[in-house]
Amino acid sequence: MKFGTNKLYIESYTKCRNCGALIYEAKMADAIKRGGEIFCEAWCADWAQARAERKADAGTAA
Repeated sequence: MKFGTNKLYIESYTKCRNCGALIYEAKMADAIKRGGEIFCEAWCADWAQARAERKADAGTAA
């Protein structure tokens, strides 16, 4: 989330790629960035990676 210079409007929303939680400007330093995606915490980043691996495994098993 980024406020405009006059603080009257929001320029954009930054959401966790996994859970959709808003990541405020003050929390961006704690955000995890992997593969061009932004996650709110390491758990969300790890879960998204595990989900992608499960989907890849399911596709090769068929």
